[in-house]
Formats: sequence, structure tokens, C-alpha cells
Amino acid sequence: MCKTSRKTIPKPGKILIQTSADMQALYDKFGLDKNTQDFTGHALALFRDDEYLNEPAVKTIQRIKLYSDSLARYGKSPYLYPMYGLGELPQGFARLSAIYGGTYMLDKPIDEIVLGEGGKVVAYVRVRKKGQVIRCICLLDHPIASTKDALSTQIIIPQKQVGRKSDIYVSLVSHAHQVAAKGWFVGMVSTTVETDQPENEIKPGLDLLEPIAQKFVCISDYFEPTDNGADSQIFISESYDATTHFETTCLDVLDIFKRGTDEEFDFSKIKHELGDEEQ
Repeated sequence: MCKTSRKTIPKPGKILIQTSADMQALYDKFGLDKNTQDFTGHALALFRDDEYLNEPAVKTIQRIKLYSDSLARYGKSPYLYPMYGLGELPQGFARLSAIYGGTYMLDKPIDEIVLGEGGKVVAYVRVRKKGQVIRCICLLDHPIASTKDALSTQIIIPQKQVGRKSDIYVSLVSHAHQVAAKGWFVGMVSTTVETDQPENEIKPGLDLLEPIAQKFVCISDYFEPTDNGADSQIFISESYDATTHFETTCLDVLDIFKRGTDEEFDFSKIKHELGDEEQ
């Protein structure tokens, strides 16, 4: 008969963290190496830089919990991707907008918006360049190596792992999402441009997709509004950044809602449909 000694082990979720403690202090407390820190901060918490290390650790823990809860809810991945591609998102928005009397116009650059009568309100849409993004869309006839032949993949290469200031994002979708013929895959590699040789900056991501049957490279400016729209009542979103998980886009939508209505969006008012259980 073996005799064992009993130790008091903190139960999960019972570890107390001072609200004033920053994330770097928490990493140090648990002795996590730099690679693990990079993975946790950029691939789980989805931070795009290391400023979070000096912010309260609770913020990072909440983001990791969101990742974990999403993974538990949706199964193999915490990410959702629309069937038939991203074009379904603006289509859904256009339909909903039409119900409430809105007009949705595609590929229509705006030079000037005039509101009111008698010249009382004349507003020019103004944005400023925030940076550049390079994106490479790739056609493959194989899944990404070492992913167990996954039909969809999301990979984040933390900036420090490749000597950069910005992460590199790699995504892959397939016929499972009705965006490619069976046996073919659509991959995308993107990052924020930091040098005068952008294509070299995404090479670590492209290497993961090799061999590539065809690729299409695009370098585009991305913009941000010069004001919050409080005075002009014109609310402008930011351009799409380099991320492929769309968290920043969702946050931008919530930000526009708050700027336009002066209140936070209440998710509890959303009706659950298609068999989704009430939470």
C-alpha cells in the first residue's frame, strides 16, 4: 500500500491576481519563456504589439478566456468564417440596411457629403493614411503541412519570431466553405508594411504555404478618420488592417455604433436563431 502526502493545490480559477499587476509581471511570476509569452499574447490574446505587457494582466486574461470560451463553443476552432466567402457579410448588411430604409452602395468613392438645406451643413469626408498593408492571395492544391490536412487554418506568426514589429497572418479556407473547388485551397498572407520590400516581409508566411500554384499580391493604404463624427454626424470606419481573424473589424463596428448612438451595443438584445441556445 502506498502512502501519499496531500498538498493544497489552488483550484482552477482561484488564483488571485492583483488588478494593478501588469502582464509582464504575471509572465515572470510563472516563469514563462519568451516564446510562450509571444504565443500567449499574440496567438491567443490576439494583441498586435507588445504594449499589452505593461497593461493590467486582467485585460489579457479576459481575452484568453474569450478565446477559450469560443473554442469550447464552436469545437475545433474559436474562429468563424461565413459560407461562400466574406462577400456574404456585406450582403447580409445590405439586406438589413434596406429593411430600415438605408442605402448601401458598392465601390462608390465619396468626395463630398452635403447635409441639411440652405448650406447650413456641408461636410467633407476626411481621412488620414495610417500605414500600408500587403496581402497575398494564394491558390493551393494541398492543405498546409503539419496541420493534419485541416480544411481551414489560422496561423499567427508573432513579430519577434521573425524580427519584426508587426505580426504576420496566414489563413486558409477550402471547399468546406464553398469558396474553392474540391481539392483546392485559398490561402492569404498579410502583414503591416515596414520596409520598402514588402514581399520579403511576408516570406515566412508564404513558406508555410509552399508549393503555391498561383499568387496575387496587393499593397494598399489603410486609413483612419480624422474625427469621431460627433460634430458632422458622419461616422467613418477604419480601413481593413492586416489581421485575418477580423477582431479589429468587429471592434470598429462597435466603435461606430457607440459614436453614432452614444451608447454601448447591447448583445443581450440579440435574438438567438437557427437552434442557437439561449445563454
